Amino acid sequence: MTPPAVLTPIGAEERRRRAGHGGAVVWITGLSGAGKTTLAQAAEHALFARGCGVFVLDGDTVRHGLCADLGFSLTERSENIRRIGEVARLFYEAGQIVIVSAISPLQADRARARALIPAPYFIEVHCRCPLAVCEARDPKGLYRKARAGLLPEFTGISSPYEEPAAPEVLVDSAESSVEQEVGRLMAELERRRIVAGLASGG
Repeated sequence: MTPPAVLTPIGAEERRRRAGHGGAVVWITGLSGAGKTTLAQAAEHALFARGCGVFVLDGDTVRHGLCADLGFSLTERSENIRRIGEVARLFYEAGQIVIVSAISPLQADRARARALIPAPYFIEVHCRCPLAVCEARDPKGLYRKARAGLLPEFTGISSPYEEPAAPEVLVDSAESSVEQEVGRLMAELERRRIVAGLASGG
């Protein structure tokens, strides 16, 4: 009887050839109401339309599932981001483009997530928006509650947000359209050869 062949793990290059693109982590950070989810969903649709394997890890969704046991102290926020980073790494290793949409307020936590992914496949996107504009939008009424003292440790009001010093992509949702923001992100993905440019048939 012939012994079964010893199978080796499927490698990144094999996955790249099958999918037509490699894995990547696009990490969108910004204040609540800055437009992170809108940008993540629009980018997901743009990549999906080009045949890419893509998935959004939204901070709110993860909070209701994987991180339902965590609160909002800085220590618990760090653990929340650590878990999201580990899940994003698994998506990356599976050859997917994963778009993380999470406030992730601390630079050290974002740096830890970056360290899980080899360069150049981690792209930090700062969705910048003035606090006043975020408060005016306030789609979930969170800023109003925070100002009333009903939400302690709320990022931007009673808890810090450390802006990225040198993000790979900077978008200003108070000034740019969603289409412009997606265009900047797609250009960066093409520049890094994570996805093929449209001109080359990708």
